[in-house]
Amino acid sequence: MPEILIQDADTILTMDASRRELPSADILLRDGVIVEIGPGLTTTGPVVSALGCVVTPGLVNTHHHLFQTLTRAVPGGQDALLFGWLQTLYPIWSRFGPEEIHVSALTGLAELALSGCTLSSDHLYLYPNGARLDDTIAAASEIGLRFHPTRGSMSIGESDGGLPPDALVEQERAILNDTIRVIDAFHDAATGSMCRVGIAPCSPFSVSRDLMRDAALLARDKGVMLHTHLAENDEDIAYSQAKFGCRPGQYAEDLGWTGPDVWHAHCVKLNGAEIDLFARSQTGVAHCPCSNCRLGSGIAPVRAMRDAGVKVGLGVDGSASNDAGNLILESRQSLLLQRVANGADAMSAREALEIATRGGADVLGRPDCGRLEVGKRADIALWDVTGIESAGSWDSAALLLAGPTRVKHLFVEGRQIVNDGQITSIDLPRTIERQNALARALNS
Repeated sequence: MPEILIQDADTILTMDASRRELPSADILLRDGVIVEIGPGLTTTGPVVSALGCVVTPGLVNTHHHLFQTLTRAVPGGQDALLFGWLQTLYPIWSRFGPEEIHVSALTGLAELALSGCTLSSDHLYLYPNGARLDDTIAAASEIGLRFHPTRGSMSIGESDGGLPPDALVEQERAILNDTIRVIDAFHDAATGSMCRVGIAPCSPFSVSRDLMRDAALLARDKGVMLHTHLAENDEDIAYSQAKFGCRPGQYAEDLGWTGPDVWHAHCVKLNGAEIDLFARSQTGVAHCPCSNCRLGSGIAPVRAMRDAGVKVGLGVDGSASNDAGNLILESRQSLLLQRVANGADAMSAREALEIATRGGADVLGRPDCGRLEVGKRADIALWDVTGIESAGSWDSAALLLAGPTRVKHLFVEGRQIVNDGQITSIDLPRTIERQNALARALNS
């Protein structure tokens, strides 16, 4: 891969160990890695002008359900709480197949890329009509995003006291066997990996205690990460206390679901003891502020988590519960919610951006991503601050207060995925056309 020089950035927000901000500087990329940062760099390869731009690490999305991009703003679910929302959507999702999963993932990943995201996780927990995790992995490869898919699952249907319909649950032995298959086929643990696979039973109310425990044992045997939903809203807490006789944090700890190789989505209702548990065990959290607002779940105690030392990243969550997939807007929302809950000085724009970059990379176990340093991966977002969004701003590096919501240029592993605000790797208009045709067919 030839050298690429990103030249004349107004400001580079490095998110390195010192959180340096470099004015009028350049970044030199070679073979997918950052090899030099500073002023006056030269190259014999291509040059990309960053004049008028703030440059940041690529944003990191730590929680998504890409299949849901096909079911945005569904009537009947627009004003429901979590459990009612799920019960509205389950019958629609049961009609999906491989094409719906693939096209929905393509659309969702393109949307993320345009919002500055270079690394995304995904939680696919249902596999109707022959769909497989392979369908989303193929979509990420086509787009060119770094990917951390998780093999999700549901095993307790309505007839056994669970929430999902029986048609969407799987036998637990089949779940574990397919999990082993996708890890062996796709997981790459190397530095700079473009695909790592995790294990992700959907939630404590859709899988058995045995499957949660077996998933943890399998993850440690295979050296992969664990992910699930936890403590999302009051209904979630009540279910845990009624079914398991304990709060979600204790349930997770008892089954091996804490540690540096685990991250939980939402955690809106963690109490002080659970926050301390996560800090001690280095368990990560995917904070999904827009989804939490959309479903009326509440405001996650991110300030308390960060102060205690909990690793926190951002997630857009499924587009059926957001209903957008814009990660830079998610970062702004996280800032605003912490100020609503804790005061105007509770979180700065720079800290919120740190959570969206370095923070998310740390949650996903990717110290090679999320910061602009020599030797780190060349995952880089360029934000044009010459437009109306930043006009009159005294601090262009405070992107979340007055900045664009669509990236100008985006590089993943040194490859340009977005050029002048346009996806370069796929035919996006054709993808959108197919996405809308599939949505119409589901609604017919």
